[in-house]
Amino acid sequence: MVEETQLESQINNQGEPENEKFRDEELETKAEKLKNEGNDAYRNGNYFDAIELYTKSLELFDNNASVYGNRAAAFLMLKKYKESLNDSMKAISLDPEYVKGYLREGKANLFLGDISKAISSLEKAKTLDPSNTSVNEELLKCKAVKNFSDEASFSYEKGDFRKVVYLMDRCLNHSNDCFKFLLLKAECLALLGRYQEAQEIANEIVIKDQKNTDALYVRGMCLYYQGNSEVAFQHFQRVLQYEPDHDKAKVFYKNSKKLQTQKELGNKEFKAGNWKNAYNLYSECLEIDNKNKSINSILYFNRANASFKMNNIDACIDDCSKAIELDSGYLKAYLRRAKCYMETEDFEAAIKDYNQAHKLDKSNKENYRLLKDAEFQLKKSLRKDYYKILGVSKEASEDEIKKAYRKSALMHHPDRFPDATEEIKKQEELKFKEIGEAYTILSDANKKARYDSGQDLEDYSMHDGDQIDPNALFKAFFGNVNGNRSRNGFSGFEFSFG
Repeated sequence: MVEETQLESQINNQGEPENEKFRDEELETKAEKLKNEGNDAYRNGNYFDAIELYTKSLELFDNNASVYGNRAAAFLMLKKYKESLNDSMKAISLDPEYVKGYLREGKANLFLGDISKAISSLEKAKTLDPSNTSVNEELLKCKAVKNFSDEASFSYEKGDFRKVVYLMDRCLNHSNDCFKFLLLKAECLALLGRYQEAQEIANEIVIKDQKNTDALYVRGMCLYYQGNSEVAFQHFQRVLQYEPDHDKAKVFYKNSKKLQTQKELGNKEFKAGNWKNAYNLYSECLEIDNKNKSINSILYFNRANASFKMNNIDACIDDCSKAIELDSGYLKAYLRRAKCYMETEDFEAAIKDYNQAHKLDKSNKENYRLLKDAEFQLKKSLRKDYYKILGVSKEASEDEIKKAYRKSALMHHPDRFPDATEEIKKQEELKFKEIGEAYTILSDANKKARYDSGQDLEDYSMHDGDQIDPNALFKAFFGNVNGNRSRNGFSGFEFSFG
């Protein structure tokens, strides 16, 4: 009985492996068929279909290195580099001598920006197949990218961001849309002030990978440097949520938070009329980040306003100039500086600023009016200053004007200088004439009003048909002169007035 049972058991046990072997062969055949269909789809450029067929093949039989390798190739074509790298590594683990597996591993690492690993994979492939043209070409490409990348790292440390952009473009010529190279290029574009270009790169990457911390960091940088510190702050917060050890984001997070806080405090003090406190807070903000041209331009302008309120016109002009240097289109800074120039009577400088303000906003009628007023004030400043000629203030009374004329006319009458050189005589004659002009204008209420208002620049001129005889004016003013003239002129005369 025992022997029959054992024999029966042996017969049964021998049957089961045969059935399993048959089933394995059947699954392998189906898997091979799916693989071949996947290859056809790949050749036709239907990479999604190819991946689906390779995946079904692996579900039936998952020990085929070539299927993993083929799916890695399809992932490469769809720019799914992480998936391609995983499949390449799986293929190599199944077949350590699988050359195409190393080749695709190298390509995936190149596109992911890990150049050292890419070179290592390709060198293994070259060891296995030294004459493989694809491997040798890919290896040369990776070594060239490594040289560009190493040089870019050196340039970045030196702050030569323009060269880094150039070198990243060279890398991208060999590595298509490698996120690492794209984002280093974008970061340097932002540091060069080319924010739109940088944002476009970062935005495209965020669309593909919403949690890409470097892309979010670059986008935050652009917002920060464009003066939108609040939204930039939110970006840096997200980066640190996803990657707490992102060192660059930490620095910008700290700076943007400090800038936002200090600037708000400065504005609060300014609104409260505490100009000095506001000035000091804005100054502290300017020490935080000298690369932030946008926010620093605003801070310089805010500090200029605080100086203006404290009647420190020179400091106001200086800070407005710094604001404009950082932002050549800063309309408010031009207008504030122009106002300061008007107060210091530097009308030519004021005209330049008002003219620039008008160019920046041609629809603003008030700015145009200010420009025309500055031009008018310049004309007034270039004409003869009759008050200065007589040595009186603009508020001088009629009696003060008469006394000033009497004193100046006596001092500069040509007869006082009979023995002087011809040059001195001409100078004194000119002064004597100007004194007469000044008195004629300032002693006449209507003419004085036109002169003070500037109307004489447009409808009245002393030199257009309204000439005076300075000697006749002198005689009319002093009447008859009695006494003997001394060598020094009229100092010895007595005057009688009619």
